[in-house]
Amino acid sequence: MKLKALLVDDEINILKNLQAVVPWEELGIEVAGTAKNGEIALELAKEMKPDLILCDIRMPVMDGIEFLGALREFDTEAEVIMMTGYQDFSYVRSVIRYEVRDYILKPIDYEELAGTIGRLAEGIRERQAERQSIQKEWRQVFRLAYEKVLYDLLIDVGGGSSRPFLKLHEMSGDNLAFAMLLADVEEYSRKECLWDEKERKLWNFAIHNVLLENLQAFEVPHSVLQVRSGEWCVLIERIPPETFDLEQCLSWAAKLRQAVGSFLKMNIRVALHPAPVTMERLAKTYKHLQRSLHLGERLDGGLLVPDRPKGHPDETQRLWDRIEEMVTGLKRCDRRKIESALKELNDSFRRLPETSFERIEPILHYVCLHLLREMRAMDVIGREDEMRYWSQIDRSPGIRETLALINRLVDQSIDSVMKKKTSDVLMLSAKDYIERNLSSDLSIDMLADYLGISGSYFSLLFKQHFGETFVEYVTKQRMEMAKSLLALSDKSVTVVGQMVGYAERRYFTRVFSKHTGMLPSEYREKAHQRPEEPILSGWTDKENG
Repeated sequence: MKLKALLVDDEINILKNLQAVVPWEELGIEVAGTAKNGEIALELAKEMKPDLILCDIRMPVMDGIEFLGALREFDTEAEVIMMTGYQDFSYVRSVIRYEVRDYILKPIDYEELAGTIGRLAEGIRERQAERQSIQKEWRQVFRLAYEKVLYDLLIDVGGGSSRPFLKLHEMSGDNLAFAMLLADVEEYSRKECLWDEKERKLWNFAIHNVLLENLQAFEVPHSVLQVRSGEWCVLIERIPPETFDLEQCLSWAAKLRQAVGSFLKMNIRVALHPAPVTMERLAKTYKHLQRSLHLGERLDGGLLVPDRPKGHPDETQRLWDRIEEMVTGLKRCDRRKIESALKELNDSFRRLPETSFERIEPILHYVCLHLLREMRAMDVIGREDEMRYWSQIDRSPGIRETLALINRLVDQSIDSVMKKKTSDVLMLSAKDYIERNLSSDLSIDMLADYLGISGSYFSLLFKQHFGETFVEYVTKQRMEMAKSLLALSDKSVTVVGQMVGYAERRYFTRVFSKHTGMLPSEYREKAHQRPEEPILSGWTDKENG
């Protein structure tokens, strides 16, 4: 991007010489305007916002010093070179307070002037690059903080204010609401059971990025929150809430579902809440969509728009509440809460009339799937145990047998959770956070703040738990993901680098080469020579630049 220069002098010949002799094109600068006095220059500066100004001191109407004083009232960034035929120090001294970068004596030495302009231009570009970098970092921190607030509200962790103090593009008080979509991979529990850890991470990462890429095309402020493996909550800001359009949201949902199917050959189901959702209703609406998605009747095309939750909870709602209390208790290692919820769940089933069993059986079946999925997310069940439970679920047991299966699952979860140390739970949360934010800027302070511990304590626990430093671990995870993306997709090297957290291709290439011993392009070429079936074939760039 070229810099803009403004030339100010009352001598027309000097203005012509400045335009003709100084190698502006070579210096990457465009002469955006010229003026014969400070008054004209002031109007041009307001309009053009030049990066560099060459200005004479002695001019009619408004001289250079007056011009500088007026300029600095609205522009403190432009670099200024003063030109004067007077060597009187009083003139030089009078412009110092206006942050003049340099001054040139007349008659002008154009070679010297070109060198001065070149040095100033280089400094301007460096500052602009640094400013853009800082702005980018702040935007990233802002987004992560914003999404952290939304995530906490969504899973109802408690302890925080629900006031929407952060938004993607503006502050608008209580006027903020969302269109909420819940996307879930069809038959995910079974797929996850068959995948190894690398495949699971890669599929989740790929789906998350396809959702993000296609949401950006909608040009609306949005967040994609991965609540658990294989499940994403998409929140699209609607300000004011009256801008919510159900047909538009259905179109968005259909396009997201089609994109995942087209690029990844993976089917997802999408549930859409039929009305705007306020911050205070995020958690309840999320749970309602989750239940509806697994138990409700689907619309054509894998889309579901469930009815709004009823005002008064029925017996089914109370069963769900007990189930959620169990899951919450597991996550918080609260044995009393788990056992209390399980007892109430069993009592509720005993009180149900015989006519309710047909309606309750699919709920019980889903409870098993829900618990298995949560146990996998919390790392409290092994692959063999999970396969054993799946074989029992596949036999379609009745109400009594399914209830007994739920009790065994909860008992095993309690034992596994209670055996875990507090530090293990913290590091499991850290691992999950890193996995969900691999493409974002990550730091020790950010993770420590997320977990509510000090940075030094986090670093100590991390090294003890993973056997390597935080930076080493994150770099390795990013490189492993990059290797998979290079081998299994047609994304360009630049895009792959950005997807795993490296904005600059050169830096990504340097880190990748150090980690693997070869360039990303070399790794891709070598990987494509292997007779393997790419598990992400079809996930390609429309423009593979």
